[in-house]
This record gives sequence, C-alpha cells and structure tokens, in this order.
Amino acid sequence: MAGHADFRILVATDGSTQARAAIAAVVEGPWPDRTRVRAIVARRIRVPHRRSILLSALDRTADDAADSARGALAARWPGAEAVVVDQSPVKGVLGEAAKFRADLIVIGWRGHGAVRRLLMGGVSRGVVRGATCAVLVVRRRPRRVRRIVIGFDASPNARRAVRLVGRLAVPRNGRVLLVGVVEPLAPTSLGPRVGGIRSAVAREVRRLNTARAEAAAKGLNRAADELRRGGWQTRTELRSGEPLRALVDAVNAYQPELLVIGASGSSEGARHLLLGSVADGALNQCPVPVLLAR
Repeated sequence: MAGHADFRILVATDGSTQARAAIAAVVEGPWPDRTRVRAIVARRIRVPHRRSILLSALDRTADDAADSARGALAARWPGAEAVVVDQSPVKGVLGEAAKFRADLIVIGWRGHGAVRRLLMGGVSRGVVRGATCAVLVVRRRPRRVRRIVIGFDASPNARRAVRLVGRLAVPRNGRVLLVGVVEPLAPTSLGPRVGGIRSAVAREVRRLNTARAEAAAKGLNRAADELRRGGWQTRTELRSGEPLRALVDAVNAYQPELLVIGASGSSEGARHLLLGSVADGALNQCPVPVLLAR
C-alpha cells in the first residue's frame, strides 16, 4: 500500500446498482479517521469529429453518475471528490488509482445471468487483476462491518491482509475470525507394497501433517495477537481440507460482513498475474464483499 499518512479510497461508479452498492460500502466502511475519498467515472474517449446526440447523452450520464457519487460520499466526507475521465473503464480506474495514490479501490461486481457466480464482469476482473493496491469487490449493498473473516496461511500476502485490517477503525464489538486451512498430505497409492516401508511412509506423512498443523496454528495465534493489540476481538479456527471450500464454509458458518484475503501483486511486466486460486475462487463464490489485500 501507499506510504502516505492518510488512507485513500477510490470508488469506481457508472451509476449502476452494483456501483451504488460499492458507494454504500465506502460510506458504511470502518475506515481510519484520516481518510480521503474520490469517485471516478470512466467513459470511452471522445471521437474527434462532430459530437453526436448519443455521445452527448453518454456525457450527461457520466456527469450525473459523478454528481450522484459525490453527493452520497459527501454525507460522510464533505470534501469528497468525483472525476470523469475519457478512458476505457479499466484503464481509467487503474490510472486514477495511481494518480490518487489509492490505498484501496472499491468496485461493484456484475454477474452474467445464470452463471453470475462463475464469472466476474469484465471491468471488475480487469481492475482486480491489474491493481497494485488493495481492492474491495462488492456484489450487493453490504451491512455495516462488525465481523470480519481473514483467510490466513502465514504467507506474505496473508500478512498484508492482517496489516490492512489493522489499519481499519475498530467498530464497537468488532470481531475478527482468522481461518487457516491445512490440506492434509496422503500417502500415494503407487508407493512400495512392502509392509514395513508402507508403514514408515504412513508414519512420516502423519508426522508432516502434524507439524504443518502446529505451524499453521502458531501463525494464526501470532496474527490474532497482533489484531487483538489493535482493539479487535479475535479468535482462530484451523480447518482441514481443500482451502477454498474450507474458507467458503467458514464464511457461511460465521456470516461476517467482510472477507479479507491476500492476493498476489502485479507489475508492469505481469499485469495479468493470477491472484491465486483461493483468492480467485473467493471472489466468485463468497456471498459477502471480498477485500483483496496487496
């Protein structure tokens, strides 16, 4: 994230239902006291020749969306800004995020008919994969955040997720559940058939599984202690199984208002670097807003 003292949020809007949900998430979010907010509306670059009635209408739509976003954000931040840029949505949002030095981009999520849980909208996907800062993806108007689930595997990305939550303003009775998942190793069925050797392999696999679980528990406890010192009520949960499925199950059981998960960063040389299977799957499957930390 950016190194400046204030916390900067850029929210993308086009006036749609999903964009209004994103704006509501910003207004209701547990952001630090020193937070600056800017809304952006990105429209296609104007054609150089005579303006058509359609292009003029698109201009008015963009201006109306910016005015609406500015008014909604001003309820909490009277100095909130809204800008309209003549660029494609993905390029416009990412460019403005860099210019604004945003710590967080907030964007709505639009599905596609019957497969809405399998595909993200093209703009959302492009912003998520191209961003170099944290991104909050909002599917529907959220509830006020009081409970958060963090997917934690002790990786640098997961530690960034914990640090990001540590920057938030702790709401009254604010709670965090840190979920770690250990995918157990299993002896291969193609191993040697000699009884003694098979038994030794099985014992070694059990030892490795125990060691991995103990290391995961220690990492969870350290992260929980860090957040507890910041004022959050914390608990940890270590699950076994396939990581994405276990994390989604934890979200469904705990029913938080927000899931936070670490995601791989990107660079100029790899703008479409994969987020990682768990982060990618969480965006598609989780019923609550997903905050991707970078």
